[in-house]
Amino acid sequence: MTAEAPAGGGRGPAANAGYVGGVTGIGGGLRTVDAASAGVISGAALNSRPITRPGEVLESVPGLIVTQHSGEGKANQFFLRGFNLDHGTDIAIAVDGMPVNMRTHAHGQGYADLNFLIPELVGAVAFHKGPYFVRDGDFASAGSVRIDYLDTVERNLALTSLGSFGYKRALSIASAPLGEGRLLVAGEAQTYDGPWDVPDRLAKLNAVVRYSQGTALDGFALTGMAYWARWNATNQIPERAVAEGLIGRFGSLNPTDGGDTGRFSLSGRWSRTSDAGITRASAYVIRYGMNLFNDFTYFLNDPVNGDQFRQRDSRVLGGGEVSHTVQGSLFGVAMENEIGLQTRTDSIRVGLFNTTNRQYRSTVLDDRVLEASGAFYYENRLRWTDWLRTSVGFRADTYYADVVSDTAANSGTARDSIVNPKLGLVLGPWFDTELFVNYGGGFHSNDARGVTATVDPTSPLFTISRSPFLVPSTGSEIGLRNRSIAGLETAVTLFQLDFASENLFQGDSGTTEPSRPTRRFGIEWTNRYAVTPWLSLEGDLTVTHARFADRDPVGDRVPEAPTTIASAGFTVGEGPGWFGSMRLRYFGPRPLIEDNSVRSRPTALVNGRVGYNFDNGVSLSLDVLNLTNAKADQITYFYASRLPGEAADGVADRHIHPVEPTALRLTLAGRF
Repeated sequence: MTAEAPAGGGRGPAANAGYVGGVTGIGGGLRTVDAASAGVISGAALNSRPITRPGEVLESVPGLIVTQHSGEGKANQFFLRGFNLDHGTDIAIAVDGMPVNMRTHAHGQGYADLNFLIPELVGAVAFHKGPYFVRDGDFASAGSVRIDYLDTVERNLALTSLGSFGYKRALSIASAPLGEGRLLVAGEAQTYDGPWDVPDRLAKLNAVVRYSQGTALDGFALTGMAYWARWNATNQIPERAVAEGLIGRFGSLNPTDGGDTGRFSLSGRWSRTSDAGITRASAYVIRYGMNLFNDFTYFLNDPVNGDQFRQRDSRVLGGGEVSHTVQGSLFGVAMENEIGLQTRTDSIRVGLFNTTNRQYRSTVLDDRVLEASGAFYYENRLRWTDWLRTSVGFRADTYYADVVSDTAANSGTARDSIVNPKLGLVLGPWFDTELFVNYGGGFHSNDARGVTATVDPTSPLFTISRSPFLVPSTGSEIGLRNRSIAGLETAVTLFQLDFASENLFQGDSGTTEPSRPTRRFGIEWTNRYAVTPWLSLEGDLTVTHARFADRDPVGDRVPEAPTTIASAGFTVGEGPGWFGSMRLRYFGPRPLIEDNSVRSRPTALVNGRVGYNFDNGVSLSLDVLNLTNAKADQITYFYASRLPGEAADGVADRHIHPVEPTALRLTLAGRF
């Protein structure tokens, strides 16, 4: 019924000077669910990709684009299945059983900052697309990604990297026996300026300590993580400023934008297998803080002091999950039942302040929010015959929020609940081909402040409409997976997803706000081909039709919804000797406003890697990022901003964040 996640090393070519492999304790925690669009990626495969920033390792998930529109310490932008997911609105991301998405966040609902990720520590990644899986709740309508770290490494690692634009990185990973278990310690430090006229001056420190005993099915682990970063930011800039010569392509209109963040966590997991089944439990507590200074519109709202604002988020969140899986039979049919409980509570202080050159001018809002949720899920899986499997389940979520606002009229409490069915059918294999059919309901939560607010905090005399707390989605897909050619796995999936209300990016505030209902349908084609033990190929294509489902004279196009996403690449190398990798990623044009009269340009990027593994455990590799030196854009928005001397209502314009020019990064690693 299920496929266990691979161990950290995986099979096939490995093209990374720093990956050491190891053992991960996730076991069945990273099962693939029966769907053509679900899968598990080994740490070795993930680390074979040359990347610009940590979050880009998730582009190993077919059809997922990970990009950036600001400084390197800020959360990435995600695109999947025709969604601009902003910083994480409808893609649920978890690392080691802990949620990365932050609800009721200062910069946007579902904000998912992955900059604390250490790619070399990743043991496996499980991905699901669509709202069909009982373990996935909030933010998972487009998909979910679960990342788990290694418990131990096969060999200790010391690594250093130097590169263009002030890139420096040092990493050490070591594990050793301790008592009846193993202790793993990892530390990372990084600096980076980037090609920007105002250097990013990113400074990052990262650490992981884990103690584990036993196996994936009978054992436990305790993990502590600490991450801190600060940076300057060159945000998206209006094209007219470049065309008029006010700034260069890598210039900034506000050199004081930037931020700092910290994330400290303690987590644990436990599993036990007995005649009664498999029981798993996990818990976590996270201390998180962030300050962001952004200026997207310059002098549109305040022609004297400018429009820079500070967003502050400070919170403690905790939660956990417990599940029990029982295997048996029903009238001679192999059966598996799984039940689970999930809970999460966030205690948040969140604020928005007007600033000039990072100096405080006034408070827009300064709120305290307590947000709690609980979920129960159940799934029954039956193998009726060798060619017929079914899964039937449901998930029930309930939410509560208490908002104490500095604007009294916006204080209040809110409650909401939702129950969603999850259905799956698998036919085959026939001729090494399986047919998958999936259906399910999902949802995303909205910012709790928007659920209780009644007046505009900037103008309390004006009333506003409250947002729904939980917004439902409904998805379905049918897919084929074929393995008739030795080493080749190819899958084709047709999918559809309806959303009652979509979150869209708002340029004047830099956040997402609820919008109109939408419908998407599309096709995915994914291919993985292990040609030989030393050569693998891959290629993916996603084409999506995204439209607003209601009628409105402004138009039916969903801004920022990509129609076409494609990627292709190869990896060569096995054991000592030469290794290499190359990846092409294509990010197609997108409508920027509802009537489709303004569109973004496509972006095609090629990254490459070549290296050599010596017999003594030393490796040397060279990454070439943006190998063709494409002068393309990481991201494009269309909204009104105002430069000095322009009309009071500003100018609607494309705002772009350019792709970094060709960059080299040399990595020397030693395994011992």
